[in-house]
Amino acid sequence: MLHCILEDGKGNLWVSSNQNIFRLSLKELNDFAEGRISFILPVSYGIAEGMRSSECNGGSPGIWKTTDGRIWFPTIRGVVAIDPAAGSRLPPPVVLEEAWANQLMLAGDGQTSVPPGNNTFDFRFTALSFSAPEKLHFRYRLEPFDKDWVDAGTRRTAHYTNMAPGKYSFQVAAANNYGIWNEQGASVRFVLQPHFYQTNGFRALCAAIFLGLLWTAYQFRVRQLHHQFEMTLEARVGERTRIARELHDTLLQSFHGLLLSFQAASNLLPERPAEAKQRLESAIDQAAQAITEGRDAIQGLRKSTLATHDLAAAISALGEELAADETNRNSAVLRVDVEGTPRNLDPILRDEVYRIAGEALRNAARHAQARRIEVEIRYDEQQLRLRVRDDGKGIDPKVLSSDGRAGHFGLRGMRERAKLVGGKLEVWSEVDAGTEVELTIPASIAYAKAPPRRSWFTGKS
Repeated sequence: MLHCILEDGKGNLWVSSNQNIFRLSLKELNDFAEGRISFILPVSYGIAEGMRSSECNGGSPGIWKTTDGRIWFPTIRGVVAIDPAAGSRLPPPVVLEEAWANQLMLAGDGQTSVPPGNNTFDFRFTALSFSAPEKLHFRYRLEPFDKDWVDAGTRRTAHYTNMAPGKYSFQVAAANNYGIWNEQGASVRFVLQPHFYQTNGFRALCAAIFLGLLWTAYQFRVRQLHHQFEMTLEARVGERTRIARELHDTLLQSFHGLLLSFQAASNLLPERPAEAKQRLESAIDQAAQAITEGRDAIQGLRKSTLATHDLAAAISALGEELAADETNRNSAVLRVDVEGTPRNLDPILRDEVYRIAGEALRNAARHAQARRIEVEIRYDEQQLRLRVRDDGKGIDPKVLSSDGRAGHFGLRGMRERAKLVGGKLEVWSEVDAGTEVELTIPASIAYAKAPPRRSWFTGKS
């Protein structure tokens, strides 16, 4: 309980209470009120300073000041006079007794190098006072971790943990019971060494690796875009090649037949107009079919062009169509044999096999002037094999080695189709000894995979 307050005219306030007598600095009070300092350290007077009682009397007068500068206080055991000028002006000596980094003791002189990992620090300090050692007041700071002094009160230890690597300086100061500070205090300096991953070199290496990864990712993306562009370009070139094959196998063959039909109709005029008209009507039908085939080829339809899934039946139908074509000089006899159990083929692959067989049949019927053509289709566990043999006039070895005559793309188109479906095409021929064309495709590529069966128990595939 506070009793009285007196200003001594020297910048101090004196306060009497039922505990002790206190002296406070007006400047510190103003600094505390304006937030410039975080605590106030009053000077207390009591039994330790020679008073018989620290409890003041609350009567009147409470405090008075005499002309000699002394301050008088009534206590329950008499009147006490305090002479502010007679107080001890000597600051207390400060001693830093111990400083530890984990289990490593820090040297008091010089700068101690602390190995990495010892990032917990403990300090024990004290000061000397003969009048009232229990009233010694301490403050400390660890630079640069602490931005301001830490008020320790009467506590004589400091503890820090999980400190970052770097240079540190621990400082401690003490004040005696009269508020006289030893500003020099005591200090210790040390350096906490970093782990390798805490060094600037390691950070620079990580930054370089990160930039390298970014550069690698950028280069990978550029190569990926370049690859996509090349794939797109290759797909366009492949599409143009495919259309060229389709045009050769459809439009050019049809136009060749039309040319022969028009020539036959021209030869019948004017003596046999009825037959000439019949030939022209047949040529018109062929032209309409050629237009339909050409449109399908240019649009690049992906559905099967065969009316039936039976490859042997489709080849037999094509042979009958060629035999019925009146423009053919010779009517060849076609024989189609199937070995093994017929298997379902992928629709696109089946179309390519049909195109290869059709090209071989047309070459045998129209160019080789064959009288007999044999087609053998064999299904086995290892591969699908298509073989077309004829007894025509054969192919010149020079023409065969160069994939056909100049301006003709039949043999080249057959090889391209075989390569496209993952097969292998072999052609054997001699002049006046016929021709044999063999196409083989691995079973894993040729045969369509059956859909997975559903379990009767779980209902799942």
